[in-house]
Amino acid sequence: MAKHAGYTVQTDPEKTARSIGKEMPISPKGAVEVCRAIRGLPIEKARSLLEGVIAGKVAVPYRRHLYQIVHQKGGVGPGRFPRKVAKHVLYVLTDAESNAEYKGFDTEALRVAVAAAHHGRTWHQRMPRAHGRWTQKDRQTVNVEIVLEKLEE
Repeated sequence: MAKHAGYTVQTDPEKTARSIGKEMPISPKGAVEVCRAIRGLPIEKARSLLEGVIAGKVAVPYRRHLYQIVHQKGGVGPGRFPRKVAKHVLYVLTDAESNAEYKGFDTEALRVAVAAAHHGRTWHQRMPRAHGRWTQKDRQTVNVEIVLEKLEE
């Protein structure tokens, strides 16, 4: 197995397809929760879950940082609808699926083996204040990685 730069796991290129999105301008907390929700799902279920979140019909269950997060319908428990995060993760998932198709894999028989989100680079910005002063405002980015693997037949 080869170690790939920028990925958290070593994968077998014969059985897996991967994709990574670097420095995406999304919430780190929301990205972790969305990745946790799609990890282990078949690719069609993961895609439908992300499209449901974007449409505002399916909530993503939150497991950490639960202060003032309300319970959602459908037995989800505490959850939210991180639409911007779901849109970016869906982009990375589609990219991984196209990589699998390029490798000759059956795209219907894939599952999300690894879905992880990590802090990316922080952009330092200045917010103008009164009397010629400014306050530093940090803009966080996230690196999202997705590895798809073939389902065993």
